Order: sequence, then C-alpha cells, then structure tokens
Amino acid sequence: MLLMRVQMPNRPGTLGAVASALGALGADINLVEIVEKRGDIEVEEFILDLPPTQTVENLVEACDRLESVQVEWVRNYPRGGGIEYDIELHRRIAADPSRSDEILASTAPLVFRAQWSVLLDVSAAPQVTFATPGAPDLDADLLRRFGPFDTLHRVALEPDWIPGADAHHAVVSPTTDQRAVIVARRGEPPFFGSELARLAQVTGATATADMFDQPQSTTDPQTAHRRPVAAPLYERRHP
Repeated sequence: MLLMRVQMPNRPGTLGAVASALGALGADINLVEIVEKRGDIEVEEFILDLPPTQTVENLVEACDRLESVQVEWVRNYPRGGGIEYDIELHRRIAADPSRSDEILASTAPLVFRAQWSVLLDVSAAPQVTFATPGAPDLDADLLRRFGPFDTLHRVALEPDWIPGADAHHAVVSPTTDQRAVIVARRGEPPFFGSELARLAQVTGATATADMFDQPQSTTDPQTAHRRPVAAPLYERRHP
C-alpha cells in the first residue's frame, strides 16, 4: 500500500482527472484527503494499492502528465484498516460490551494501521491498564504529553521523545468510566480526520475541530507534519 502526496490546481475536475489517471493504471484508491490549501493550489494525499504490473514510476508519470499536477512524493503506507475491520470491531464489542474498552485497545493497531495502543485509567494520575505488544513503557510524566484525556485529539511526538524512539503520531480518545485510549503509529502519517471520526464512532467521543482540520503542512517531506521515518520511494527534486 502506498501514500502519495500530489499538488494540483484547486479547480473543478482536477481531482477527477487524477482519479481517472490512477484508475487507468488499475490503482485501487482507498482514501483521498486534502492536507493543505494555498490560494489556487491544494495538496492532497492518496492511500492506494498498485497492481503488480505497475511501478511507482508509472504512477508518477501518469499524474505528472496532467496539466499543473505534480507528485511531491510517494512512500510505503502500513497495511490494515478497511471497512471489514471496523465491522468486526463493532461485532466484537456488541458481543461483549462490558469489555468494549479492552477490545478496542487490543484491535486498534490493526483497525487504524498503527503500531501500538494503550488503555488508560485517568480517574487520578493517568496510568496504563492495558497495552498491546510493542507499546513503550509510559509512566505518568510521559503520559502527560498525551493529555488532555477528555477530548479526542492528535498528538505529534518528535524523534527521541523516548530515548532512542522514532517520531510518532498518536490519537487520544476518551472512552468510558474515566478511561482513555491512545493509538500510535511510528513515523508517518498522522491520523486522518476520517480516522478520528471512525474512532469517535466507536468510543462515543464528541466531534472536535481537530477531527476535520489537518495539521499544518508543507510539501517538503523533511519538515512536513507527516515526517517520514523511511526514505520515500519517490521524491520530487525542486530546483
């Protein structure tokens, strides 16, 4: 699965032209989201799959042939998520509602294309009550970086936020009975607004502006809010 950032004119029909060009390659588009608007220009990100017969070079060429459309970069994107995982999560919670928070925390890395998640008791000082494999040890001081715990929001963590750790992006949501869940992925990308909306549907969290507004962004992948850990498969060289 690939994540592709594309700069294009902000005018009717351009997005459709890009989607048609991708469709002609046999690409399966999973998600499209606007991450930045600058006057007559907008930057969009596509999560997609390419068939085995197509390459990243084919992908870039197909988009760049369109008028005023430029691919900024292409990189790998963690596989997972999808409507079938959401349905299974809701089915499991409905079958055992008394364990809904534990079920969410245990399945969240797969459902939300993340690396780890933890469930917190926030009735006093926050403390971890459940953690998936790969989750770091989070003491009270580290957990304060993820607050507040009564509002759905994103958290961006710089490299070495824990000594030796890569940059992470996380999302925090209150659940029930003075509890909260943290879902985190290493490196890029941060959580899409649509992913926050899906998490809110499960937890019952109130919609916030952060659910719909993208973090500030730049087309430079080294300074973007979606800071990469691995090198991009393709990156446009600017003169």
